[in-house]
Amino acid sequence: MSKTTKDNEMRSEYDFSSGIRGKHHQAYRNGTNVVLLEPDIAEIFKDSDSVNHALRMLMDLAGNEIKRNLTRRPSGHS
Repeated sequence: MSKTTKDNEMRSEYDFSSGIRGKHHQAYRNGTNVVLLEPDIAEIFKDSDSVNHALRMLMDLAGNEIKRNLTRRPSGHS
């Protein structure tokens, strides 16, 4: 079944005029790590920078203990 010209047209509600082609290409190529936050956590940590900052503070507080625990745990387990 072939599509008509109307089916292939861009809808008016889509606006990619200020988009940058390939903006995130290199990041995806290097690999990504998507983490879903619970709603109450997401209220406090609104972006990646705030999450990373908090986790680095936790790592500093925990010192080598957190590194030892992470290396013992098989990947894919929470």
